[in-house]
Amino acid sequence: MPTSRLEAFADGVFAIAATLLIIEIHLPGEGEVGEELLDLWPSYFAYALSFLTIGIMWVNHHVVLAYTREADRIFLFINIFLLMAIAFVPFPTALVADHITEDGAREALLAYGLTYTVIAVFFQAFWQYAYRRLLVPDADPREVAGINRSYLPGIPLYAGATLVSLVSPTAALFLFAAIALVYVSASIWVRDEALR
Repeated sequence: MPTSRLEAFADGVFAIAATLLIIEIHLPGEGEVGEELLDLWPSYFAYALSFLTIGIMWVNHHVVLAYTREADRIFLFINIFLLMAIAFVPFPTALVADHITEDGAREALLAYGLTYTVIAVFFQAFWQYAYRRLLVPDADPREVAGINRSYLPGIPLYAGATLVSLVSPTAALFLFAAIALVYVSASIWVRDEALR
């Protein structure tokens, strides 16, 4: 089957997951509005980090499908599991926003990290299956090699940051932010390298 239906469904899931993130940022209560808005910084940070990461995954999902000639049944199911994990992102994001400055921060960051580690596993399976079985015949080998290089560290990076959360939730949160920035840079770098 063509990948267009898969991509349309995936776009809907990505859009809903990204939109649900904002629901966890609540309006200020009865106190001083300015002070309460400042007190919501964990919600802003968690929202921005998760939205950026979902955006990166959306871009990478699109890139994989651009190199995929068709979708077979196995590929569709790998995609379903990937999207199921992505749709779960608002839950650990809300946990992080609610608990990063108090008790439960370790458990919240552990849930956050495990979610992204599972996503990284499914994303690697999604790309590797497309790369080995469904690649378009005219795929630029330099771009394909760049995609392979950029996707390989995902699982160890997320797993490592998740383990750090057991020792320092704050350090883990900054590691997750650094991973997102690395992947933004890698996406741009892979494309620029291929065009040279």
